This record gives sequence, C-alpha cells and structure tokens, in this order.
Amino acid sequence: MSNPLSNFDRRRAATVKAVVLRERGGPEILRVEAWPEPVAGPGEAIVALRAAALNHRDVWIRRGTLSAGAAPIVPGSDGAGNVVAVGAGVDPSWNDAAVVINPSLDWGADPRVQGPHWRILGLPDDGTYAELVKVPAANLHPKPEALTFEQAAAIPLAGLTAYRALVSRARLRADDVVLVTGIGGGVALFALAIARRVGAPVFVTSGSDDKIARARALGASGGVSYRVPDWPRQLTDMTDGKGPSVVIDGTGGESLAKAIEIVRPGGRVVNYGGTGGPIAPLSPRSIFWKQIDVMGSTMGTSAEFGAMLRLYDEGALRPVVDSVLPLEEAAAAHARMERGDQFGKIILTI
Repeated sequence: MSNPLSNFDRRRAATVKAVVLRERGGPEILRVEAWPEPVAGPGEAIVALRAAALNHRDVWIRRGTLSAGAAPIVPGSDGAGNVVAVGAGVDPSWNDAAVVINPSLDWGADPRVQGPHWRILGLPDDGTYAELVKVPAANLHPKPEALTFEQAAAIPLAGLTAYRALVSRARLRADDVVLVTGIGGGVALFALAIARRVGAPVFVTSGSDDKIARARALGASGGVSYRVPDWPRQLTDMTDGKGPSVVIDGTGGESLAKAIEIVRPGGRVVNYGGTGGPIAPLSPRSIFWKQIDVMGSTMGTSAEFGAMLRLYDEGALRPVVDSVLPLEEAAAAHARMERGDQFGKIILTI
C-alpha cells in the first residue's frame, strides 16, 4: 500500500528547500534556500524527508572545525521520510516506503574498523536538512512502525554510536555496572536506554543536577556532578566501593582520565568523542595494573545499525526528544545545542 506524502509535491521540480552552508560561522548563517533537486543514480534512492535531527557534528561542520573548505554543503546526518524515487538496480518495492536512513556510508568489509571510503552523511555528501536527500539504497531501513517520523529521525547517528560502543566494543552484560558520562547528549541517552534494556544498572555524570534527576527518571540508578572535585569518590561509593565495570565516555579530557582511574579491575572503557580535549595526566598503572581495556569507537556497520534499530522496532525503547522545530528555525536549534540546554535530540520537521 502506498504511503501518501503529505509534505512534498511528487511533481518533478528543479529545486527543493534546503539549509545550505556557504560559509562558516555562528548559527545565524543557517538559512533555507533553493537547492538543486537530487537525482538517483544506480544503486541510489531519493527520500522525501519528514524529519531530521541535530548532532554535535553539525555544529562542528558549521563552525568549520571538521572541514573549513567544504562549501556549499547541505548539513545533517539523521533523517526519516518516504522514498520517492529509486535508481537503476534498486528494488522498486522501496518506492513510497517509510524509512529511516543509516548515515554511516560505505563502512567497508572489515567490521572491526571503517574502510578508506567510509564517511558520514552530511559531509561530504549533502545531508538531511532538506526536503529531499539522495542516499545509497543499502542505507535505507524500514521505519519502526511504533515510532513517529520525528522519533525515528532522532535515532540513527547517536543510536548507532551508542550501540557499537556498548554492545560490540564493551561486550555489555546484564551483570555489568555502567557509567555513562555527560548525560543529556544524544549518544549518552541512547547508551542509558540500551544498557537498561540489557538489564545493567547505569550511573551517570553531568554538570546539571536537573539532567541527573531526569536520567534517574529514565532508569539511571544514580548520578554525580562532574563539577564536584571528588565526584570519582562519590561514584565509587555508589557502586559499593568497586567502581563501574563499563564506562561509556564521549568527552575525553579529565572526564576520561578519572573514569579510567575508577573503573574496576578487568573493566572496559570506551570513548567515542573528545570535546574535553586531550586526556589529562594519567598514570599508566591505572591501565595495566587493573588489566582494563581502553577502546575507541566510532559509528558502526550496517549490521550493527539493523540490530540497534530492532530494539526500537520491538517497541521496547523510545528515543528521548528534546524539542521539535521547523526546518526554517535551524539556527535556533543550533543555538540551543551550543548552549547545552538540550536533554535528548533536537528535531527539525520538514
């Protein structure tokens, strides 16, 4: 049965609406303009987007931190909508399907590490802040029926990152005790949800008491403010003096150094980001004497994306949505993310 497309005219048009980055700067440079309509080549599909979600990656692209010279570009990695066209060699049954897009493009043959052609949707490929986006058909996944388009768009990048870090890298078990640093961000909240789904108790850190309280409402066993100098001791006390057995960290810097110090012997520490800068002074003894594993993790494979999405298809999990704004208010959405006000994903409707 075909899905009616309520927000995109199926008649061919020369241009579509999109947020286009032509320079680097503050949120105010994000403006909607006319952009050439994408055309599906062999193995590709065109999706009429209903919703897109923000990631910190979008902020870094806008500032020029990731690639100062890549302009013009349509940003955005996360999106959900309906397929409106497919290229040669693509199963035509995808037409009109409600889908969510896996933004991890061309991972490669080795599941342990991304290959030389791997990239993330939104740079260098035009992304999801637009009415239409072109993606490899291999990156289409049916939208979980239980989710709205806004909820589905919230999942891809952060959900995949959390799943790989917890399940593939940390080899999470129900008898683990998990620490998730920086709760409130997308990946951290997905890590909390997935770990609780497995059955492991989760503790969190944040600079906001309100965010810690909200994490507890979502199932966290406790939390500490990283603004308190002795938070590692507080966290250790909360875990019966043993410390966590698994740490999921997206900050780096002092946060990661302290997490390595308090993780229990034989534990696993997985880092997926470095907003806190280089790791602060750390004694190697904290690693070798306790025989811990310190690992890095980035995005994930198509198989991991499918496994992660099934958790939501089963209806057991729902992403945390912070706010929903129209595409035309992308600047306001970016400003909110830069202030760190959000708890969950910021969504743009299209």
